[in-house]
Amino acid sequence: MATGPSTKRFLAWAALSGIVSGAVFLALAELVALLAARSASPILAVGSFVIDIVPQPFKEFAIATFGENDKVALLAGLGLAVVIASALAGILQLVRPPLGLVILGIAGALATAATLTRTGAEPLGFLPPVLGAVVACLVLVLLVRRLRAWRDATTATSARRTQRTQAGEHVDAPRPGVDRRRFFVLAGVTSVAAVVVGIGARTVTMATSSVEAIRRALRLPAPGATVAIPDGAELDVPGISPLFTPNDDFYRVDTALTVPTIDPDSWTLVIDGMVDQRVELTFRDLLDMGLDEYAITLTCVSNEVGGGLVGNAMWLGLPIRDVLAMAGPQQGADMVLSTSVDGYTASTPLASLTDEGLDAILAVGMNGEPLPLEHGFPVRMVVPGLYGYVSATKWVTELKVTTFADDEAYWTPRGYSAEAPIKFSSRVDTPRVGTPVSAGTVPIAGMAWAQTVGIERVEVKIDDGEWQAATLSNPVNDDTWVQWMLEWDATPGTHYIACRAVNKAGETQIEERAPIAPNGSSGIQRPLITVT
Repeated sequence: MATGPSTKRFLAWAALSGIVSGAVFLALAELVALLAARSASPILAVGSFVIDIVPQPFKEFAIATFGENDKVALLAGLGLAVVIASALAGILQLVRPPLGLVILGIAGALATAATLTRTGAEPLGFLPPVLGAVVACLVLVLLVRRLRAWRDATTATSARRTQRTQAGEHVDAPRPGVDRRRFFVLAGVTSVAAVVVGIGARTVTMATSSVEAIRRALRLPAPGATVAIPDGAELDVPGISPLFTPNDDFYRVDTALTVPTIDPDSWTLVIDGMVDQRVELTFRDLLDMGLDEYAITLTCVSNEVGGGLVGNAMWLGLPIRDVLAMAGPQQGADMVLSTSVDGYTASTPLASLTDEGLDAILAVGMNGEPLPLEHGFPVRMVVPGLYGYVSATKWVTELKVTTFADDEAYWTPRGYSAEAPIKFSSRVDTPRVGTPVSAGTVPIAGMAWAQTVGIERVEVKIDDGEWQAATLSNPVNDDTWVQWMLEWDATPGTHYIACRAVNKAGETQIEERAPIAPNGSSGIQRPLITVT
């Protein structure tokens, strides 16, 4: 086939035809999802499927590279893939029909499979991707048919012009044909309709399913017991992390591509499995049981040495052991498999949830307000001393009392340990790498945490010098982090600063470097600081 300018032009229009058809696919699917199955958005279903199947090293790379924007990056990547696949479908439909329709059909089948295999899939969940794919195929056929007619007419006109020119006859320049106008009208109208319908349906879905207004209007009962904050719990050092992490700054790492929106009036918690009786509780039931304050620091297993995937909050909730006692865990059980509304699961040792000395809670409030949507509204788990992936289930809806031998959670088959106590650690907040400081007295400060045990002291070393004891803030309790500070007589040049923690059991922070998987990183942070 010729590859001149005219041919390349029609290939470009064919690619556009495919992209328009892909937009129709997504837009109609969003509209049908709005009307028949809210959770069956193809792009979100496929995105969630990708999150589930991506190997553990790629997950770590995404979290380390994009942080809390990893979901945005995934959606952007999926959008780019849709554009490329749609353009390819359009080109193939023009030059090798019906391969373009085959690509759209495969896309529809994959989206349908991803939708129907999600936890909580609705009975009509197949309709959005199926109808979207069918209509997209029809649009692609119509667009390519008109494009082909335009191309054939142009080719015929050019051939006649060549023949007449060779015969010495005068030939007027060809006028824009009817087929070209028909193609552009159909492509333009379809594109505008797809954008309007797609954005409109997604906007209405988000607006009508949002519970943010309900959350803002919710008034939680006052705590029966409050946490006393001791004098000196927070050091006055510029650049150090605050004692309590603001909700907007609190790290978020989860598998939810979109934040679940749950009306607390319809939320229930089921406790079943190896129990004497199945228990089902409403949100009101939890509130009526009485709430207390708890200051607890959470740490993500994906936190690198010196990283920011750790935060401290004042939680409002009630002990999980009280809820489990209502069901009566049976002999032989050693694990609770908690399940989120989006199907995520975590495996928590039963002993950690029933120990009278541990404040493992069902939290409904965070830093003086109802849980933010992205942090688990209306109810989440908060368990001190365990990494979040085995304990801190957000949007929790079920607690299954079971055994580690019989059940495994989301991350276990993906290369992580079934049980994961937090490795206590410390970090330098200030001075920061890349921000030179002036010579003289410079405060070195940061945070240290050893949930359930507590921090005894923090030591700092400059270059190859001796370890020096830092000044600690007064801890709120053993489940929260502490601030530390050391005044440094800084001299010009570059210097390595190292810090390490010692917990109240007399153990020193692990210096040997270990990766995130299978149960958390370890090592000593040693930032290089420039002094001018």
